[in-house]
Amino acid sequence: MTSLQKPDWLRVKAPQRERIGAVADMLVDLKLNTVCQEASCPNIGECFAGGTATFLIMGPGCTRACPYCDIDFDKSVRTLDPTEPERLGEAVARLGLKHVVITSVNRDDLDDGGASQFVACIEQVKQRSPLTTIELLIPDFCGNWDALATVMEAAPHVLNHNIETVPRLYRKARPQGVYERSLELLQRVRDGWPRAYSKSGLMVGLGESDDEVLEVLHDLREHRVDIVTIGQYLSPGPKHLPVDRFVTPQQFESYRETGESELGFLQVVSTPLTRSSYHAGEVQRLMLAHPR
Repeated sequence: MTSLQKPDWLRVKAPQRERIGAVADMLVDLKLNTVCQEASCPNIGECFAGGTATFLIMGPGCTRACPYCDIDFDKSVRTLDPTEPERLGEAVARLGLKHVVITSVNRDDLDDGGASQFVACIEQVKQRSPLTTIELLIPDFCGNWDALATVMEAAPHVLNHNIETVPRLYRKARPQGVYERSLELLQRVRDGWPRAYSKSGLMVGLGESDDEVLEVLHDLREHRVDIVTIGQYLSPGPKHLPVDRFVTPQQFESYRETGESELGFLQVVSTPLTRSSYHAGEVQRLMLAHPR
């Protein structure tokens, strides 16, 4: 298959070491991983320069091998590092973050999928930075709803679980995921913990149609999701799924207008370079405008 040429609107300047060095050095010092680095995020320069990062816990290896993702596959049984939550709390305090995003690799080798580690991280952030709002981007825990309850009882402000793509493409792009299971997770969050803001995201450019994207938006809204992110899929390399199409900025804006004006999401962040935690701190504005 011939590679598609990247359009101008997807070109970003390479991050300069002097702009991102302080955050990168701190992460090395505290032995922490970020999804910014592990997943080759195109916004790493902007976010690191602004003193923010999305922390990736329980990694860096993932027990699933989704062919769109640049995070390394590692199915071996690994013990959790009990010092990781404390080090993450230290990083949040050093950066003075008003809003922190904590995500993880899939840890299907653990009975609770890593829920207890999420809770420990939340506790450390609340202890060290009590005014910081906390967003979690969690895996599906293989449908272990007790694990989900464990996480939610720790009271994160935002619970994010990405739907990733349209149901027709799950077998190709997310073979160990289940579309209906992800929707059920998001519904359970809203039903069981109504004060939390629910969030999900998907990539476009994997072979879906615009109509299928709109169908996913309808499904997410029916399951009472508050916030959605939509961004362009960029293939990390030749061993990953190729880009099927580059969606125009105008079409991204159309997704946003439909989601906010017609479907009633609190926020739809939809641009070519949008990623799950891009400008995540804006959720504080939503929380003030729509308090719970």
